[in-house]
Amino acid sequence: MSVAVGVDIGSLTAKTVIMDSDSHITSYRVIQGKIVDEAAAIASLNQALNDAHLAKAEIGFLVTTGYGRNMVSFGDKSITEISCHARGAQFLFPGVRTVIDIGGQDSKVISLNGEGSVINFAMNDKCAAGTGRFLEVMAHALEVSIEEMGALSLEAKNPATISSICTVFAESEVISLTAQGRIKLDIIAGIHEAIGRRMHSLVNHVGVVPPIVMSGGVAKNVGVVRVLEKLLGTEIFVPPEPQIVGALGAALFASDELKGKV
Repeated sequence: MSVAVGVDIGSLTAKTVIMDSDSHITSYRVIQGKIVDEAAAIASLNQALNDAHLAKAEIGFLVTTGYGRNMVSFGDKSITEISCHARGAQFLFPGVRTVIDIGGQDSKVISLNGEGSVINFAMNDKCAAGTGRFLEVMAHALEVSIEEMGALSLEAKNPATISSICTVFAESEVISLTAQGRIKLDIIAGIHEAIGRRMHSLVNHVGVVPPIVMSGGVAKNVGVVRVLEKLLGTEIFVPPEPQIVGALGAALFASDELKGKV
C-alpha cells in the first residue's frame, strides 16, 4: 500500500498527516517545541507512521509545507502553506470562502473562490503580534496556562484596553494593569480583543466572505474565536484539530500526485 503524506513544518510545531488511497486520514501527529527543526519534523513523521503501522517504504509521495518546508532534506515536493491551508480547509469544509490561520509566529488570511482556489491572501510573518507566541508571553506575565486563557476571557465583565499589539509593549501594559489592581479576567479579555482587532485589520485586506474557517493552534482558543466572530459579524468554523489543516492540504496534494491528477 502506498500512502500520501503531508508534513507541515511550522515555527513552533511540526505536523504530519497520512492519507490512504481513498483520501481518508489514516493518522496524524503534532510535535510541539520551542524551535522546530528537521529532527522535530522527522519525529512527527515517524510517530504518524507508527500510529498507522506503516513503514517508510510505504510512503508513495510526500509533500512538505510551512515555514520550514525548504529547510528539510526529505520530501518529494514543497508547496506553500497558503495553498495547503486553503486545500485542507476546503476538504474539511466544502464551500469555505475565507481561511484565517494563526500559528505560533505568523498569521494569514486566505480568500478562496467557489471552487476552492486561492484568489487573494494577506500575511503577517514579520512579528509575533497576535500569534501563539504573543499569547504565550501574555499567559506567562499573568501566571495562567495558555490552555485556560480562552475560557477565562469569556468570564470577563469589563475587558481592559490593551492599546499595543506589539508583544513587548503589550506585555508591559499587562504588567502595569496588574500592578493597578485590574481583575485578571478583564486583562485576559483585553488581550483577546487586541488580537481580534489585529486579525480584523488583516482580514479587511482580503475582504470578509463567509463561510469562514479558522486554522492554526490559536483556533483552539475560544476567546479569540468569539472576538473575531463578533468583529466579523459571522460564525467561524473550527476543525476538530485545527493545527493539522496545512499538513492535511499537503497530504491531499501528495494524493493528487499518486493518482496522477497533476
